[in-house]
Amino acid sequence: MSAQDDEDEVAGVVAGVVGGIALCVAAVYFSAGPSPALPQATAAVSEIAPVGEALVKVYFAVDRAVFVDEDNIVVIRTKQVLAEKPAAIVLLSGFHDASGDPKHNAELARARAASVRDVLVAGGIPALRVKFRRPESTIGSGGPEEGRRVEIRVQ
Repeated sequence: MSAQDDEDEVAGVVAGVVGGIALCVAAVYFSAGPSPALPQATAAVSEIAPVGEALVKVYFAVDRAVFVDEDNIVVIRTKQVLAEKPAAIVLLSGFHDASGDPKHNAELARARAASVRDVLVAGGIPALRVKFRRPESTIGSGGPEEGRRVEIRVQ
């Protein structure tokens, strides 16, 4: 084995250890649920008007705000569009159905949007490119299922 081979092997081991540590930290960080430690830029509600149809709509169960993108379809689709538009941002708008307490529903809509944000960020989308947008009405139109959603727009 040459000195170059030794250096390459050491570099590979170091990269593997560092990558493993990063994955462990990410798993612990994101398994704890929505985190207030994310950059403040994502916490503010944007006043940017939505343009066009939503790229993706993520639907939630009644009174639930947990989103798990097991197949990474939402993350992959969002990343594809962001790659095509390097200056674009992701706008998230949370909705709720008409049942229940209005104050609780408003918090639920925000929690749903934060849950989607956390999955997108965990999937590699920079947190600074993800913004919340309060829709004109947080009560979804159509059936109750349509009200329990988060819309993702890239613009």
